[in-house]
Amino acid sequence: MSIVKDMSLAESGRTKIQWVRSFMPALSAIEERFEREKPFAGLRIAVSVHLEAKTANLGLVLAKGGAEVHLTGCNPLSTQDDVAAGIASMGVDTYGIHGVTPEEYEDLLVKTLACHPHLIVDDGGDLISLLGDRCNQYGERLIGGCEETTTGIHRLYARQRAGILPCPM
Repeated sequence: MSIVKDMSLAESGRTKIQWVRSFMPALSAIEERFEREKPFAGLRIAVSVHLEAKTANLGLVLAKGGAEVHLTGCNPLSTQDDVAAGIASMGVDTYGIHGVTPEEYEDLLVKTLACHPHLIVDDGGDLISLLGDRCNQYGERLIGGCEETTTGIHRLYARQRAGILPCPM
């Protein structure tokens, strides 16, 4: 069940998502392949990214590949409330609200991880940090994940050195 600020913003968010889809030909080609091959069938993917139209499109493409996608923001100030509502209305479980407190932000991350993901897409390392600590009970099915930021990579190396990296990244 998605947690967004206001579902009445969904139409605006869907418009933004549809607009960016027309300018992302590489991801569109991947989507076509994923729709045919379903490489993520039966898998749950937790995604923590700047929650805006381009990354919402990524969530849709992963879902077209057969994944059960759980999408959240990686920063409470970069989440766009209309996009969060839009992607939630398109069938992707979404947990994101612009401007939440640090505690509320972490609660949204935890709700995302409660799906017991097989894979994670992390931007900044917050998901992997929670999985290696407070939310380790949600990591029993982890196969692996990816991280895109320098900060997140440094956090991964530190966890690896400490022996607390919960999955290959």
